[in-house]
Amino acid sequence: MPAPLPPPELREARLAGRLAELGIAVTSHEHAPVFTVEEAQALRGSLPGGHAKNLFLKDKKGGLWLVVAEEARKVGLNALARLVGAPRFSFGSPALLGEVLGVPPGSVSPFALMNDTAGKVRVLLDEALLALDPVNFHPLRNDRTTAISPFHLLRFIRATGHAPVVLALPEADG
Repeated sequence: MPAPLPPPELREARLAGRLAELGIAVTSHEHAPVFTVEEAQALRGSLPGGHAKNLFLKDKKGGLWLVVAEEARKVGLNALARLVGAPRFSFGSPALLGEVLGVPPGSVSPFALMNDTAGKVRVLLDEALLALDPVNFHPLRNDRTTAISPFHLLRFIRATGHAPVVLALPEADG
């Protein structure tokens, strides 16, 4: 049985501490918990900037991936796997998500990479999302949204020991 995750307040406090260590200023907004892009869209009102969906994927050989896409993009997973030379993608289980990124489903974001100290996850970022400023993500809990500049997001990801790949994500057919 996997170890229980720290409470949301502690996860968010650890993130705030890491951002402060890096000298990265962010703005956070409280809201009701959301689990889907649609729920987030309904609640956020006119919150400026880019909004994302985050896909925690596992490839056929056990490789782990975090795909960070502009929320409206329908990512073609088969085409993406071919593009990055990965075996076929499937979604990672909630248990694996908690074990590797330290968050429950609905709370995954690039900020969770700070919990992947073993560097197991490869990160793919949608270039269309990074063209927007700020970009908005859950701060390791799904009842808050945190705005960060794309420049500082990339700096944060690199500081976690991950090398983000920025690319044009392929659209799904249909």
